[in-house]
Amino acid sequence: MRNRKAPRYQGRITSWKDEEGFGFITPNGGGPTVFVHIKSFASRQARPAGNEIVTYHVSTNAAGKPRAEDVAFVSARAPQAVPATQPARFSIALGFMGLLGLCVVLDKVPGRIFAAYLVMSVIAFLTYSADKAAARNNERRVPERKLQLLALAGGWPGALMAQGILRHKWKKKAFMDVFWGTVVVNCVALGALLTPAGRELFGPLLGLP
Repeated sequence: MRNRKAPRYQGRITSWKDEEGFGFITPNGGGPTVFVHIKSFASRQARPAGNEIVTYHVSTNAAGKPRAEDVAFVSARAPQAVPATQPARFSIALGFMGLLGLCVVLDKVPGRIFAAYLVMSVIAFLTYSADKAAARNNERRVPERKLQLLALAGGWPGALMAQGILRHKWKKKAFMDVFWGTVVVNCVALGALLTPAGRELFGPLLGLP
């Protein structure tokens, strides 16, 4: 058990990987960097972005390396609490599903297509959630290729919801560039499927009337 009278140190977060939930603190006055995990912060209401000044206690991990504990922000630019949602992502996801549902009601789109998007979205959301948990616990991650394939297969509305609620993957530009590409391809494929020629060609394969 850590001694409550152990000294507190001050340093700056010079490296932070938000998706993985960890980074490193460079102590004031120099010295080796200290590992810090998101679970070590005294307050979970705000997350670091990097370059914040913090105070902390030092413990060691199983390998004997320094690890920050009871971390607290002291910088004037301590990060603000992160919004729980990202309205633009919600608007796109819910707007698409709402429009698709309206098309079903108007008999423009088969109900099974709406059901397929709904099921794939739920699967995508749960998969993002599992990957987020794995990142925080330093466990085996879900391959990014799988996340992109779920989006391509119709799970992208659920993926957008997960990115907004869980704050997962949305900062990774390379991933998001591919993700938006899968959204475009999926929507183009859906539009082509709903044309008379598309339904005639692919309808029997998908069990559409």
